[in-house]
Amino acid sequence: MFIYLCKKIAIPGNVRLRCISWNKDQGFIACGGEDGLLKVLKLETQTDEAKIKGLAAPSNLSVNQTLEGHSGSVQVVTWNEQYQKLTTSDQNGLIIVWMLYKGAWYEEMINNRNKSVVRSMSWNADGQKICIVYEDGAVIVGSVDGNRIWGKDLKGTHLCHVAWSSDSKVLLFGMANGEIHIYDNQGNFIVKMKLSCLVNLTGAFSIAGIHWYHGTEGYIEPDCPCLAVCYDNGRCQIMRDENDHNPVLIDTGMNVVCIQWNHCGSVLAVAGSLKATSQDKDVNIVQFYTPFGEHLRTLKVPGKQISALSWEGSGLKIALAVDSYIYFANIRPDYKWGYCSNTVVYAYTRPDRPEYCVVFWDTKNNEKYVKYVKSLISITTYGDFCVLATKADENQPQEEHEMESIGATYVLVLCNSIGTPLDPKYIDIGPLFVTMTKTHVIAASKEAFYIWQYRVAKKLTAMEINQLARTRKEGRERIYHIDDSPSGSADGHLDYSRAIEGTRDPICAITASDKILLVGRESGTIQRYSLPSVGMVQKYTLNCRAYQLSLNCNSSRVAIIDLSGVLTFFDLDTRVVDSTGQQVIGEQLKLERKDVWDMKWAKDNPDLFAMMEKTRMYVFRNLDPEEPIQTSGYICNFEDLEIKSVLLDEILKNPEHPNKDYIINFEIRSLRDSRALIEKVGIEESSQFIEDNPHPRLWRLLAEAALQKLDLQTAEQAFVRCKDYQGIKFVKRLGNLQSESMKQAEVAAYFSRFEEAERMYLDMDRRDLAIGLRIKLGDWFRVLQLLKTGSGASDDALLEQAHNAIGDYFADRQKWLNAVQYYVQGRNQERLAECYYMLEDYQGLENLANSLPENNKLLPDIAYMFVRVGMCEQAVSAFLKCNRPKDAVDTCVHLNQWNKAVELAKNHNMKEIGSLLARYASHLLEKNKILDAIELYRKANYFFEAAKLMFKIADEEAKKRTKPLRVKKLYVLSALLIEQCHEQMQNAQRGKVKGKSSETASALAGLLEEDVLSSTNRFADNAWRGAEAYHFFILAQRQLYKGSVDAALKTALHLRDYEDIIPAVEIYSLLALCACANRAFDICSKAFVKLESLETLRPEQRQQYEDLALEIFTRHCPKYNKNSDLDDVLESGDGKLPVCVATGEPILEYRFWMCSVCKHCMKAKEANNYNFCPLCHSTA
Repeated sequence: MFIYLCKKIAIPGNVRLRCISWNKDQGFIACGGEDGLLKVLKLETQTDEAKIKGLAAPSNLSVNQTLEGHSGSVQVVTWNEQYQKLTTSDQNGLIIVWMLYKGAWYEEMINNRNKSVVRSMSWNADGQKICIVYEDGAVIVGSVDGNRIWGKDLKGTHLCHVAWSSDSKVLLFGMANGEIHIYDNQGNFIVKMKLSCLVNLTGAFSIAGIHWYHGTEGYIEPDCPCLAVCYDNGRCQIMRDENDHNPVLIDTGMNVVCIQWNHCGSVLAVAGSLKATSQDKDVNIVQFYTPFGEHLRTLKVPGKQISALSWEGSGLKIALAVDSYIYFANIRPDYKWGYCSNTVVYAYTRPDRPEYCVVFWDTKNNEKYVKYVKSLISITTYGDFCVLATKADENQPQEEHEMESIGATYVLVLCNSIGTPLDPKYIDIGPLFVTMTKTHVIAASKEAFYIWQYRVAKKLTAMEINQLARTRKEGRERIYHIDDSPSGSADGHLDYSRAIEGTRDPICAITASDKILLVGRESGTIQRYSLPSVGMVQKYTLNCRAYQLSLNCNSSRVAIIDLSGVLTFFDLDTRVVDSTGQQVIGEQLKLERKDVWDMKWAKDNPDLFAMMEKTRMYVFRNLDPEEPIQTSGYICNFEDLEIKSVLLDEILKNPEHPNKDYIINFEIRSLRDSRALIEKVGIEESSQFIEDNPHPRLWRLLAEAALQKLDLQTAEQAFVRCKDYQGIKFVKRLGNLQSESMKQAEVAAYFSRFEEAERMYLDMDRRDLAIGLRIKLGDWFRVLQLLKTGSGASDDALLEQAHNAIGDYFADRQKWLNAVQYYVQGRNQERLAECYYMLEDYQGLENLANSLPENNKLLPDIAYMFVRVGMCEQAVSAFLKCNRPKDAVDTCVHLNQWNKAVELAKNHNMKEIGSLLARYASHLLEKNKILDAIELYRKANYFFEAAKLMFKIADEEAKKRTKPLRVKKLYVLSALLIEQCHEQMQNAQRGKVKGKSSETASALAGLLEEDVLSSTNRFADNAWRGAEAYHFFILAQRQLYKGSVDAALKTALHLRDYEDIIPAVEIYSLLALCACANRAFDICSKAFVKLESLETLRPEQRQQYEDLALEIFTRHCPKYNKNSDLDDVLESGDGKLPVCVATGEPILEYRFWMCSVCKHCMKAKEANNYNFCPLCHSTA
């Protein structure tokens, strides 16, 4: 950072100031002094010019109000920003709270204890509470509305300071004897603070200040020290929290009066005085430190005695109360930023995240890319690349190819201009100074420097850099100790052990160009090394300690800015004779400028550079300055006689929304003068001036001016001088044109004045050229408009092209509906299909497919679109239209439309349909999806295979003894499938015999078919038998439960024929039960005999049956009286009678009903009660 005094305000009547406080939000400055002086001031910038923003804008006092109310010397002033209140106190103990009303400050509350004097007051972080401490040990905590929350008297102590923690849970009280006590927010003592900075110290000392930064703007590092305690003897400690036992210790070596953190906790200002060695009086100084105790800058302040300081809310200004004056100093912070290929890269902290937020802001397209980086140290840029130096994350495993540097503590990440990391390098030395050239990244600690050749000289893409990093590693990374003198051979391999050895003369700055590397040391020595071989070439001696080094474009001069902001120059190559008569290389140049905080050499001229001095920018040519420009921007780039500058202060006020107004381009004087000459004097004279001050940019300016005036000869010469080949070709082309107006139109187009050029073409009646221009620009909407205004030979083709291009425009933006309209007009069926598909307009897609001619190359694509959304029919018709039946069948298979697949395969005589089905069925069976396989076969009309599987299931279910009704249904299904199989075969046969009239042929065919079917017939009979068995089994039980015991017995008697299907034990148990219920004990006796003789029974079961039989037949004689003809008929069993499936009785009548499907019979009188066949459930 850099700091300089910029303004001084005198207090009327020479009243000495005692305290000062700057409101961080509204910008008011309150200052208190002797005799009750209390003033509120406000500095405001008044400027309308966009270029003069920030610190460069002139500032005036917009508010200057004296607040009256105190009589004694005002000792404490403190702001409450959240509630816009000012709290002040004087030496008599009077406290006044002031409020803002209509732009002025008025008393709101007054409080006077009359006992003691207020030593310190502090509002907590949210502005809700104030803690007031009195010298006599009284503590009062009050609320923002004036109510007392609690009060306490700390007996026997003299208080002088108070501070809140950021969460308002802890209070620190500073005692007059230098101790600091920690209390909770209710006033209970916790512990005394450990003061490491006072070790080995004797004598009296007092606290100069306690300031605890509350983290409102985030922290520059996770776990960053934020609580500063400083004593009047200059000893200071910075702690992470109130219990930190390992604080950062600083000995400022001065008498301290006041300390304060800046707005984001990154800089601590310590104000006081230093005993000057030469003079008797003390010198007022302000020292600036980082939270880690590193000294940043020293500011000397005139006057007798400094009494207080306060930072502005943005951290860019600081106010100092000295005697009866307020001095203002401007701060130029060391932002972490860089500029590469039109992109400004900057980093800032946010209160809600521990990392740095790094923004890559493309100023050309106004797009930004954000990246979060932990523990960022610096940002360095060159060309198209950017290097982020960070601390390595201990928790994160390093990449495999970095294994050789395990435990590396720092990372250099090479990024492109949108923040994409290309290649990380892990290193062991802290990269305090980093510089970049076209091919190398150089990082230095205080003792050593590391060189990494990140790309070879030829132009490489990001991808190639990555590839190279993986392959050619050796020799591309080297490390050197500052005290070594390398010869330039490849001896500097990665030896970190040497790199961490100390040195008496540490590195303080580095810079590099393509050819040389310069390393500055604290003694003023500069060491010059050659690149890329890294050999020590020369040592130069300066009479200052460099803070920043910068080489010009041909590496002949180096600019040096030292710690106090003095800019000097050194010529590296001149040979001069020194005072001893020795010839030495290198000479200090005569130019010297003070208060310089930034400088940049021109990229294309070794004698041109721009520098920032306070709030002015100077451009120097051959060490002669041009008139300054008011600005406070940081210089990004200087080439082509233009300086690009960025107002980082403004950007970082709202870093999430950078504004293009904050990028400012300045033209240097020669460019401005040339432009003025061309405008006022003319081309001839200007060319003479440019001849005397040659620069490609000036020649280009002349060429463009000559073109405007159609002075082709001058234009061509100027283009030659600035080596613009395209320009030369353009002038040649203009020379070949006859018409003046045509030339003017071409020139207008060359200067991107397209509207004007188009108008000229149309005035010349050259619509074709206007259209050509618009086509070149890709403005197809305008092309369409122009085409509609007239007609020409090639218009139709162009119209189609324009419609398609506009369609593409909408399709690229995913506006498919608009795209469709234009593609229809442009007859672009391919893109049309795509749009319909994206819109899910399948009707439109189908219509398109139907409108296409057969075998069109687009049809398969459309078909696949249909396949993807499961629209089988449309896909098939598209495939068939382009003569791809195989794909159609595959689609059907894929979408499980097997019947369609089979039909297609048959129609197109495909052999593989059977194997296809078998494959799919076996796949289903493997997964135990038997019913799915049956359904598959059924849909594909392979009824016989379906029936076989169904019969298998029925058999298995029967064996499992599941519900009889379910088993019956399965058998019926199996049998029905067989019937369908029969029918299919008969139809096939009939189809074959059609046309042959002879009945014998038909009969013969029938016989053959029967032969084929004999195997299936046997199978069908089995299925129907299974169905009958379970049908009668269920029927008998239903009749029995209904009480129709006679009918139940008759039905049960039928079951004796089905022992092969239903287990005998079930059949005869049921029969015995029915017979017993019907008192037909002889049948019952036969059933028991059968049961007892069954081999499947276990002995205990057989015993149970025997016992039961004994019990029944001892009571009832096994003799049946009611014998009838029917029984004889049933018993004889010669010719089987048909059995009624509704009642289970034999049918003796001649008229009965027979089911057309299962061919089972029912008594005629029963048939009227049923709409369905009781066995197979088909419609009666």
